[in-house]
Amino acid sequence: MLVSFGIVIKYFLTFVLALILTPIFKIVSVQLGLVDNPNARRINKVPMPSAGGLPIFIAFATSTLLFFHNLIPRSYVVPILLGGSVIVITGLLDDKFELTPKQKSLGILLAALVIYFGSGIRFNFLTVPIFGHITLGWLSFPATLFWIYGITNAVNLIDGLDGLAAGVSMIGLATIGVIGYFFLHASTTYISLTIFCLVASIMGFFPYNFYPAKIYLGDTGALFLGFMIAVLSLEGLKNVTFITLVTPLIILGVPVTDTFFAMVRRKSNHMPISSADKQHLHHRLLNLGFTHRGAVLTIYAIAVLFSFTALLLNYTSTIGTIVLIVSMGLAITFLLELIGLIGEKHSYITKTFHFFGNKEYRDQVIKKFLKK
Repeated sequence: MLVSFGIVIKYFLTFVLALILTPIFKIVSVQLGLVDNPNARRINKVPMPSAGGLPIFIAFATSTLLFFHNLIPRSYVVPILLGGSVIVITGLLDDKFELTPKQKSLGILLAALVIYFGSGIRFNFLTVPIFGHITLGWLSFPATLFWIYGITNAVNLIDGLDGLAAGVSMIGLATIGVIGYFFLHASTTYISLTIFCLVASIMGFFPYNFYPAKIYLGDTGALFLGFMIAVLSLEGLKNVTFITLVTPLIILGVPVTDTFFAMVRRKSNHMPISSADKQHLHHRLLNLGFTHRGAVLTIYAIAVLFSFTALLLNYTSTIGTIVLIVSMGLAITFLLELIGLIGEKHSYITKTFHFFGNKEYRDQVIKKFLKK
């Protein structure tokens, strides 16, 4: 299916709708008390309206149900919107009352159940080299819930700087949409159309959210975007020839990597995994002297690198795939070592470069080794 002028107009209307709704909900957010107040964990110095997810959700729902009513089946999108509604309500309650991690998790899992039983969108199989196509069977249920819960939380965790979660979400969703457009069967192009409805909705919100932000996503928006990415990736990437699980993980490399190291860091410090800290990727970049805008743009660049790699993986040979994954893994690990997300004790790549590039350090290492 070629993209027609009419489709472009529909996406433009979606963008404009979100653009108009966002300043309205900025006022509504303040009136309802949906505000992020400054504290030790937050970057903002003044109270900020935090119901930015509402204009995105409304624009997306209007676009899929009204603008694209003849192209996107209601039987497909309505269950997704119902699950999204549960997430939005959970986020609103959290923005207003600050739910406990357990209460928030309950809302996410309830939305995941709506998707699993109401839409038929499920983690049904894996495609793995050598082993080929593996049907999950009864494991489909816990795998689907775990996937939606994990990705939703991962996106929520990176929502720490102006425009960060929204920008990374747009990059990830656009990549999923492009891959889905070229790899899914022609009869299911409505999946890619749905994805780009969400991208257009975020684009309308984005000018108000990029630094210096006038409104935050809040948990309303961050949870909704994470949830939608999790759900849409299960559909938009299900026929991708590369490893079923790895492709979306690479596309979502920034939030997934940041979440993984946050869990390791908190566990090693004997802290609850759900506890908050200021050691995320964006915090480390700020600590290194990056400006707010510079840190966000740097993370965008990393997200684009992940997405570009995921696109290439679907066109390369097996050897090329392995080389790409290893190279990207080494590059990302080196970056994490440089910014301090990986402790000095385990910074093996940095130590290797230091060993070959610094004679004094090399002599010290050799002398220490010989003493043993």
